Amino acid sequence: MTPIIVIIILIIFIYALFSMKKKKGDDSETRSGRKYGKWIGGGLGWAFGGPIGAILGFSLGSMFDNSKIEANIYQGTARGDFAMSLLVLAAAVMKADGKVVKAELEYVRQFFFQQFGLAETERLILMLREILKQEINVKEVSEQISQCMDYPSRLQMLHFLFGISSADGQFDTSEIRVIEEISGFMGINGSDFTSIRAMFVKNVNSAYDILEITPDATNEEVKKAYRRLAVEYHPDKVSHLGEDIRKSATEKFQTLNAAYEEIKKQRGLN
Repeated sequence: MTPIIVIIILIIFIYALFSMKKKKGDDSETRSGRKYGKWIGGGLGWAFGGPIGAILGFSLGSMFDNSKIEANIYQGTARGDFAMSLLVLAAAVMKADGKVVKAELEYVRQFFFQQFGLAETERLILMLREILKQEINVKEVSEQISQCMDYPSRLQMLHFLFGISSADGQFDTSEIRVIEEISGFMGINGSDFTSIRAMFVKNVNSAYDILEITPDATNEEVKKAYRRLAVEYHPDKVSHLGEDIRKSATEKFQTLNAAYEEIKKQRGLN
């Protein structure tokens, strides 16, 4: 059913575009169609199929009907797929507690502003508002991401989702529960989920949780855990998503380093 929806949307778009081109003296309509075409084909690969594609299709259709489309949005399939997947999962987390607070929207806005710039951020936020109006099947969406996206990118996405949940200064249990479900369906292993959660949800053993070890670990086990995660969380693992997202991934890497330094200080290690 979903592929059919996507195909129908594309057919309607192509028909509308060629119809607009035939209208002499209506340049504004033609420009709008061309710009909408850039949204359709500018950077989406696997994300324009499956359950994510259905959500995006309806959202884009609604935005087109309301003349909200203004310009192209992505360059590069991996980057576009990542951004659209983030929007859908972000909407699922924001809706988890039954309300969408301004702080969460602002966090998402600031994140995309840092990644993509002002103009593109405004378009992404328009898309997010449309997605928030829809029902999101977390299991289907997350499993699609698991099948199509590499593991380091999924870890970065999980980090972003926790950032959204903490945007209003507190953690709602329903949001954390949804993030945990998303993590499981995306194929994130339990220790990695605990590690990234500990970067946001603090407790007395947070530094150990981040390194995926327990307080009774030996000094050698501490060093070994850090070396392994330093490779796994290195920003270069997501460099294919663009330099800006790679830079954003340094936050996760720096938190890992801080946890390691804290444990070394506690143990008097060099």
